[in-house]
Amino acid sequence: RDGRRGARDNLAWLWEQMGAITDPEFAPWIAPWAEATPWVAKAMALSPAFAAISFAEQVMSPYGLGALMPNPLQKIVEKFQFDKICAADGPALFVGATNVRTGKIRVFSGVEITTQAILASACLPTLFEAVEIMDPATGGTEAYWDGGYAGNPALWPLFAPEFPDDVLIVNINPLRRDAVPRTPQEIQNRINEISFNASLLRELRAIDFVRRLIADGKVARGQMKEVRVHMVADDALMNDLSVATKSIPVPTVLFRLREAGRAAMDRFLADHKADIGHRGTVDLAAMFG
Repeated sequence: RDGRRGARDNLAWLWEQMGAITDPEFAPWIAPWAEATPWVAKAMALSPAFAAISFAEQVMSPYGLGALMPNPLQKIVEKFQFDKICAADGPALFVGATNVRTGKIRVFSGVEITTQAILASACLPTLFEAVEIMDPATGGTEAYWDGGYAGNPALWPLFAPEFPDDVLIVNINPLRRDAVPRTPQEIQNRINEISFNASLLRELRAIDFVRRLIADGKVARGQMKEVRVHMVADDALMNDLSVATKSIPVPTVLFRLREAGRAAMDRFLADHKADIGHRGTVDLAAMFG
């Protein structure tokens, strides 16, 4: 609705729902605090609120907490206009979730994308009960967790012939951390980052393999899709954030993330906009070397 302006307004609304300050009148007041985000992140990691959350995750099951731990995303996602989001004349949309019983990724699309599908795609098993959704393939109900465990994200739906050859990944989990984690929270956080990144790296490795087959003449051009990979990220900022920032929404941190995302995209466009449609900008060979 309302073109690009409407899209920006909708995105600002979503940030506000998550707890970020988006009103320009308030931004000048919060911006200086946002620059201190690394210190805020450290303070959050030492806060009683985060200690309580961490303790509860270790000793209590979300099934024991029941209604005490509702997914805070639900009241937001229920406001989405799915008939417009999933309309046939709009952009293709895919949402991934991990089948708890099989460990396989399920990719939702079209009318399959509902509030439950989106909640499933963001269901962390230590915080929320698995989301149950009917599986048309079996006719039964299956339980789902966050899609990142099996595909973060699943790239293969984008390899269909009707889609562009360029894939742009917005990466929020740092691929590399120079500091070795030492506290229990830091160790668990890095385990999660590695496991979530593993599925992405697996798909990127497959893309690199196909590209090398084509380059070496072992596969004829046009026989397999030669995907051009691009990535937008800010690993420096992500390395400065503590694991607590993933559990507790703080306006200053969310404001900093929003501004950092815009800055990262501006850098990408300045450096690589001309490359889109011509060459990939991620050195896959170096990534796996």
